[in-house]
Amino acid sequence: MSLVPEPLDSFPATEEDDQWQENALCAQTDPEAFFPEKGGSTREAKRICLGCDVRDKCLEYALANDERFGIWGGLSERERRRLKRGII
Repeated sequence: MSLVPEPLDSFPATEEDDQWQENALCAQTDPEAFFPEKGGSTREAKRICLGCDVRDKCLEYALANDERFGIWGGLSERERRRLKRGII
């Protein structure tokens, strides 16, 4: 799995690309856990992500779309920035 996806314009988006979202555990839980207030706990969201079958797709989506808020693929925005810079 590549953590840095191909440029978005190199592949046309399809419905199949977004089907992972229907299988995401976060879609079945309280969305506020995934978008905590500044300084709020991310523990519950990350725990849910650990058991999610589409966690990798979620993280790839967040990295490809430069998601700046929330927990995606089990990582916070700060953790995703570090991942992109190769720190994690």
